[in-house]
Amino acid sequence: MATRLNPIDAHVGGRVRLRRQLMGLSQEKLGQRVGLTFQQIQKYERGANRIGAGRLFLIAHALNVPVSFFYEDVGTVTAEEGSDGIDDGFDWLVMDGPEAQTLAFNFSRILDPRARARVVELARTISDGLATTSQKSALDSDVAP
Repeated sequence: MATRLNPIDAHVGGRVRLRRQLMGLSQEKLGQRVGLTFQQIQKYERGANRIGAGRLFLIAHALNVPVSFFYEDVGTVTAEEGSDGIDDGFDWLVMDGPEAQTLAFNFSRILDPRARARVVELARTISDGLATTSQKSALDSDVAP
């Protein structure tokens, strides 16, 4: 039986991965900084293992961020879902892909605020268009020939 990942652990691990990659560190280098193997860093980043408070403090120090960085945008846990679900309307698993990490890295290198705003608007326009197209496809498939 597959174990369901806790979404908070997965979110915190994803933020560790994001910051590590933005700093250009390998899992091995981060592990050396905090006294862990790269395999343990992998498990933390996937959310397969929960990061204890003391360890998270060391990781935050190694990555030059406050501990709160790892909890930014975590969303809220609803009473209906309990501690196993986040209901913030966003698919956080999308951020696990290499495309999302590359996009975040390259976006962080855009210094001009107007250029950043244009990239955000482009992404919004594309995603709105795809949502409209998929909704239209769903409606079309419901219509009998």
